[in-house]
Amino acid sequence: MEKLVLECRNICKSYKDNEVLKNLNLVLESGKIYGLIGRNGVGKTTLLSVMTAQNPATSGEVTINGEPVWENEKELKNICFSREIVGGTPIAQMKAGEYLKAASYYYPYWDKELAERLVKEFDLNTKKSMMKYSKGMLSVVTIIVALASKAPFTILDEPVAGLDMFARQKFYRLLLDEYDKTGRTFVISTHIIEEASDVLEEVIVLHDKKIILKENTQDLVERCFHVSGLETEVEHAVKGLHVYGREKTGRGIGVTVMLSDGEKIDDSCDVSIQPVNLSKIFLALCEKEEGL
Repeated sequence: MEKLVLECRNICKSYKDNEVLKNLNLVLESGKIYGLIGRNGVGKTTLLSVMTAQNPATSGEVTINGEPVWENEKELKNICFSREIVGGTPIAQMKAGEYLKAASYYYPYWDKELAERLVKEFDLNTKKSMMKYSKGMLSVVTIIVALASKAPFTILDEPVAGLDMFARQKFYRLLLDEYDKTGRTFVISTHIIEEASDVLEEVIVLHDKKIILKENTQDLVERCFHVSGLETEVEHAVKGLHVYGREKTGRGIGVTVMLSDGEKIDDSCDVSIQPVNLSKIFLALCEKEEGL
């Protein structure tokens, strides 16, 4: 598959007086599974819609290999943004079979056989109006469109919303299988962070209108720790380090530390040093940074 690079440069997006994204920069390379995480209302869906030319940026530019995406049919064929189907809209009134057929015309790389296999895999009744679907079954439709599109850049916004644990695991298995076979690039926006962490090669954190972190997931987890104990001991142990998410723990405090190359926590202090998972790292990053 051709190597492609999708780049967002100085993206700003406002709705009247509400500024959602400000001077945001992001580079996505081919052949990776990215996870986009952020608090509710932070602008994840807005970013994804701008990135895929479904929503114009107020300023800035999105390109693929240097070519603008906006109103560029040549580059848009490389992108699929499969997003939530909202009840009550004209699309929701369609039968699932009709919607999938329309998608097959829209996406030039559509894999009909894969779509049919996924319909059976998820036991989807394609003759039923989607407005009668549960939230989970609507998510199944978005998953089928995303995977069957075969788009080199495939973006899913909360794809497992409403799915039970077994259906979510099925989705992750199918995603990894498709990724292994094709090397496609996937971007997944999700709130179920820890469950998806084993699937995400890189994690992107959106906070305060910009990207505050983009890093290999495993590398990030391996250099973050939770340090707790009496306040004076913790202060000595993490002095000079990048500290996030300060929290009171009874008589003491707990902080999350993100180490850079060559840095280490002073383990001669009377503190507890524990590894942290991706969910804890996200919570700490999105709280006010503290300087100790």
